[in-house]
Amino acid sequence: MKGTLYIVGVGPGDPELMTLKAVRILERCGVWLAPAAKKDGESTALGIVEGVVARGDKEIITHHFPMKKVRMGQSPDPEVKEAWDAAAARIVGHLQAGRDVAFPTLGDPAIYSTGFYVCETLFALAPDLPVVIIPGVSAIGASAAAAGQPLCLGDDRLVVIPATFENGRLRETLEQFDSVVLMKVHRVMDRLVPLLTEMNLLDKAVLVERTSQNGQRIRRDLTTALHEQPHYFSTIIVRKT
Repeated sequence: MKGTLYIVGVGPGDPELMTLKAVRILERCGVWLAPAAKKDGESTALGIVEGVVARGDKEIITHHFPMKKVRMGQSPDPEVKEAWDAAAARIVGHLQAGRDVAFPTLGDPAIYSTGFYVCETLFALAPDLPVVIIPGVSAIGASAAAAGQPLCLGDDRLVVIPATFENGRLRETLEQFDSVVLMKVHRVMDRLVPLLTEMNLLDKAVLVERTSQNGQRIRRDLTTALHEQPHYFSTIIVRKT
């Protein structure tokens, strides 16, 4: 009997934000393959899991996924593709041996998650293997909660985009939508702050760093972030109303 791959959303940082289902699946699976951003580095997702679920006698595999841009419709960087292929091959071996595998991923798997790239690669190798997606609390929702404000109400139009878009696309998006969530902002504050200032939106924006994690920080004056680069886990919410 073949095993099942579970892509498990473990939330943005606080282990108490993991769902009961996520905990149950992780307790049941004998193999965890956890993503790590650096070679020989620790997995943030695994650290969250271990705040609730004991390792016990589980086989823990930490797999490095390079943090490089992936653009839809374009071939990924060869190093990124190699990481996906290697992860999928390791998972296939366990599944075909009848072992269930859990892939813990930050936030919700449906939002900019490496888990889905691994799924696509897995299906290319063995399309008949079962995969189950376990949703989780997103960093987007957790950031809004930390800031004490809604993402959208009534007939508000909400959009979520990477802040790495060029300013022309960002301007167009900020003009068209009532509520804008900007992800991946930590390296582009020098572009974002002047743009928001020019559009008279700076006082409508809030920056949340390391939401629900140790060291969480909320900034309502984004100009302070120009002098010190925000943490990688940073999100800006711009709500016009």
